[in-house]
Amino acid sequence: MTTFKQVPLTCGGHTRPVVHLDFSDVTKDGYFLISACKDGKPMLRQGETGDWIGTFEGHKGAVWGVALTQNANLAASGAADFTAKLWDARYGEVVHTFDHEHIVKSVNFNADDTLLLTASNEKIIRVFDLNKPDAGSLEKISAHTSSIRHAVFLHNSRIVSVSDDLTMRVWDRTSGQEVHKIEFSTIPNSLELSRDGAVLTVAHGTNVSFYSSDTMRKMREFPVPTKCFSASLAPSRATFVCGGEDLKVYKFDYNTGTELESNKGHFGPVHCVRWSPDGELYATGSEDGTVRLWQAVPGRVYGLWRRSNEHQPIANGFKEVAAN
Repeated sequence: MTTFKQVPLTCGGHTRPVVHLDFSDVTKDGYFLISACKDGKPMLRQGETGDWIGTFEGHKGAVWGVALTQNANLAASGAADFTAKLWDARYGEVVHTFDHEHIVKSVNFNADDTLLLTASNEKIIRVFDLNKPDAGSLEKISAHTSSIRHAVFLHNSRIVSVSDDLTMRVWDRTSGQEVHKIEFSTIPNSLELSRDGAVLTVAHGTNVSFYSSDTMRKMREFPVPTKCFSASLAPSRATFVCGGEDLKVYKFDYNTGTELESNKGHFGPVHCVRWSPDGELYATGSEDGTVRLWQAVPGRVYGLWRRSNEHQPIANGFKEVAAN
């Protein structure tokens, strides 16, 4: 394990814990990062630098889940005000509000960004057609026996979800039936589908597990030093990062499980971690209300990170990014 401690770029602006993050794909204007926060105000940032672009205002409760389309033109959010909202990410305006009967914990766009999935404390998964947002849900799946934490589209024909009922389940969209179930001994706290659609990453207890999205076969499982709230696999599949109860952000070798880095920058538990689409950095969100950006290769010139002889923020230096 390296003894080098990198100092992240710190993005302020939120006033309560940051609980979820999502990156767009790389676009002609770079890539973008959206953050969900219990302050009820998702924020959009330039992904490479963390620079604040705008705040989505309209929810009347904590925001638990967020998503960006691949081109970052649309954003979605799910909140404690029993709604999911679709936003025009270019102008910050609400495109549509989808009413629910309970807290919406998770939102996700399908591969071609034409459908929106929501998962709620109703234990129900819904799918909406973004071309006909007023038509109500196309699909409604009574999914789990307890609240759903996260749900994502899987190869467009299926949906995978994790729940407080200690399971990960796969659903056939055509029939609405469960086609696979994996049980855990502790609550699966996070769920991520890799950018190539091949690997599912699940954080549960003090472990991070990786499953084939085709067969749901467990490919790897590694113990981590803390109760883990979130994990993310690098686009290259060389490493994965995770964070949780002990305030640290860890990086591990994906093939061996060897710990490569352990960094402390947050002042509260780490609720969410996500790799950028180009694999140059990963973002973390915490109980302390900040989003922090960490370099995949500390010292490399990228974004706001510069060499120490340049008259700009130094390599791996500290940058407080104002939200206003």
